Amino acid sequence: MSYIKIGSRAYRNALISMLLGSLVTFATLYCPQGLISVFSEQYHVSPSTASFTISFTTAALAISMVLIALFSNAYGRKWIMSGSLLITSLLTILSSFGHDFHFLLLMRLLAGISLAGFPATAMAYLSEEFSPASIGVIMGVYVAGNGVGAFVGRVIIGGLTDLFSWQIALMSLGIVSLVCSLCFWMLLPESQNFQPGTVSFAQLRDNIKTGLNNKNLLYLYGIGFLLMGIYVVLFNYIGYPLRKKPYNLSQTALGFLFVVNLVGSWGSVYFGKLADRYPRPYVIAGAILLLLTGATLTLHNWLLPKIIGLVIFAFGFFAGHTIACGWVGIVAPKGAKSQASSLYLLFYYSGSSFIGWAGGFFWSFFGWIGVIGLIYFLLGFTALLAFKTADSGGFVNKQ
Repeated sequence: MSYIKIGSRAYRNALISMLLGSLVTFATLYCPQGLISVFSEQYHVSPSTASFTISFTTAALAISMVLIALFSNAYGRKWIMSGSLLITSLLTILSSFGHDFHFLLLMRLLAGISLAGFPATAMAYLSEEFSPASIGVIMGVYVAGNGVGAFVGRVIIGGLTDLFSWQIALMSLGIVSLVCSLCFWMLLPESQNFQPGTVSFAQLRDNIKTGLNNKNLLYLYGIGFLLMGIYVVLFNYIGYPLRKKPYNLSQTALGFLFVVNLVGSWGSVYFGKLADRYPRPYVIAGAILLLLTGATLTLHNWLLPKIIGLVIFAFGFFAGHTIACGWVGIVAPKGAKSQASSLYLLFYYSGSSFIGWAGGFFWSFFGWIGVIGLIYFLLGFTALLAFKTADSGGFVNKQ
């Protein structure tokens, strides 16, 4: 099997492409995150209802990935990923033309379906084209793109919303995403190790059964579900207290505040390297401690400790997600890697939808301390799953 060699031109192009692809994915997926409080005011809806602009997208994404992974096994990785990014960019532009909340939700739902092609296929592409000995680093760069996308998307949305409107902001983000998607399509190396198969729903059933019967994979699915839910619930609702006294932050200031994701994404690269050297369950446990510390600091009344807490929290999330998603491609049986990756992401984005939506009730009834209490509770379950993986006997690093 011929892998992409570290340091080669194909390697650099693959790194840039994956960075661009994950940037577009996270920028368009979570661009409404800083606008949830704006939607609440403009459309007179509750925080939980306003969060549907994200939950609808992530739910559609989670469900669609299972089927799209099946078609990527038949029609190739690059075409599925490129088409996914291009269509999503166009839908983001189109969503800016609507002034009705239901139209916005419809566009976000369709964007979730179109987005599914990239994350469902990217992990399979990486596990096929890169050596297991270097998968930690390349997966770290891929996940780092999520942080870059989160930052770029929110800065564009926040700044342009203050200057013009959220509609102009969405259109501008869509145009930037379209350019990045075209660059992704031109730069990404063609698959060398991809073996086309047939679209077989019986095979899909068998692969799902294999993925759900593997105890180690189930633990990883649970970790992904909880980590993403914890991350989204904090960043979905942090805008509510920060827009009020004594902070009174503008949308632009909130957008730049999400630079913490850019800083935190370095954790994906750093912990990706650690995952190539140490047992992954213990590295995940370190990420959980970072999440706990960061969440606790956001309870402080001063703004600076809150920001430091957000940086540590983002660092911990990207670190944990990098370890978990990179390990799925290694643990999954040959021939079922794409489906195992899509199942991981099904749980991952389901956590975003369900926990992100549920967090609105904790904010409405208990305030910020209620949101942090929910995060503490979920981190406890995440730690339990990390210990389960350590005790399973199947998580010894094999390079």
